[in-house]
Amino acid sequence: MIESLSSPVIAVVGAGPAGLLAAEVIARAGYPVAVFDAKPSVGRKLLRAGIGGLNLTHAEPLPSFVTRYGERTGQVAPMLDRFGPAQLVEWVQGLGIETFVGSSQRVFPGDKKAAPFLRAWLKRLRGLGVEFHMRWRWLGWQDGALQFDTPDGVQCVHPRATVLALGGASWPELGSDGKWVSALEQQGLRVAPLKPSNCGFQVSWSDHFRERFVRQPVKSVRAALSLEDSDQQDWHSGELMVTGDGLEGGLLYALSAVAREQVAQYGHATVLLDLNPGRTEAQLVERLSQPQGRRSLAKHLKSKAGIDGVKAGLLREFCANSVMNDPNQLARHIKRLPVPLGQPFAVDRAISSAGGVRFEDLTDDLMLNRLTGVFCAGEMLDWEAPTGGYLLTGCFASGWVAGTGVVTFLQASD
Repeated sequence: MIESLSSPVIAVVGAGPAGLLAAEVIARAGYPVAVFDAKPSVGRKLLRAGIGGLNLTHAEPLPSFVTRYGERTGQVAPMLDRFGPAQLVEWVQGLGIETFVGSSQRVFPGDKKAAPFLRAWLKRLRGLGVEFHMRWRWLGWQDGALQFDTPDGVQCVHPRATVLALGGASWPELGSDGKWVSALEQQGLRVAPLKPSNCGFQVSWSDHFRERFVRQPVKSVRAALSLEDSDQQDWHSGELMVTGDGLEGGLLYALSAVAREQVAQYGHATVLLDLNPGRTEAQLVERLSQPQGRRSLAKHLKSKAGIDGVKAGLLREFCANSVMNDPNQLARHIKRLPVPLGQPFAVDRAISSAGGVRFEDLTDDLMLNRLTGVFCAGEMLDWEAPTGGYLLTGCFASGWVAGTGVVTFLQASD
């Protein structure tokens, strides 16, 4: 049985940060808003992201900030001009949530927790009259209406305008499963394939290395990609995690967009690891050249280069015996250990996804050219950004732009 909601509303499909901010902007303009989501509660991915501390944004200057969006900087930058890091922090503080800037320039709520922030936000939204319809899974359009699978059967909604904020294809258990792609393609829209972003990569470990070091962190290292078409490297600091089938972790996530394209183009990528950022290659040569005496090579490495455990395992995994016994070559490999990367992990293992609705099919207000009154926001757009607050800021910014776009559209038709 197909039923309809009684009153015309503005529909926001997706209860993540982009959708909720769009709903707030529209509700503040005095329009009735209904938020629909397939899950039982709102903001599930936001809450998951906040388990280790909710990284809202980043405090670096905006000219540098916007470059983090890679090939889509030209499309994302105008959104950040309208609702960027400074506006986001001011908006969060308006909820009564204090913020602080950490040592890495990342911006967090005062208690670093996502739940109090989300509770304060939902209180504001309900005070603005926003309605929530949970366990409503969007199926697409039926004769121009939004069609949902709900606990009470199939329901159809005829909204005055719609914001789609359905997420990407990472974390499907939290609602971002990418199933919306077919519904848009049925409307003749082009959707860039959804690909893993902020993801790990396969590495062909030996059985010995895998059995000994799986799930062990590789701490205090630097990494850069060895590019096929460039001699320059962009080094990042952080940590990695050894998995049974490869490497993951924030340090690799920062390189994942370029690494993914390298693998797609050449079939492989190589990440260079600096296992001892605190010493130069010359210093390591001098120390490793000192007499080993009766010490084993393992003890000599630990004593003179601070290399043991998983770091020593990585050296032995990717260095020939001749390298391990030559102080000059060994020092060079400690500073630039080449680790071959295979395919990126599947998108459902990624932190986020690339691809989605192409900006070429959208107006500056994020309305679909082919579907009047339908706007898109958040991770379902064809952009990507590294972790560190950039991804979440982009979602908020697009939600703000889509929401203001809806208000402009409605005001023009009133």
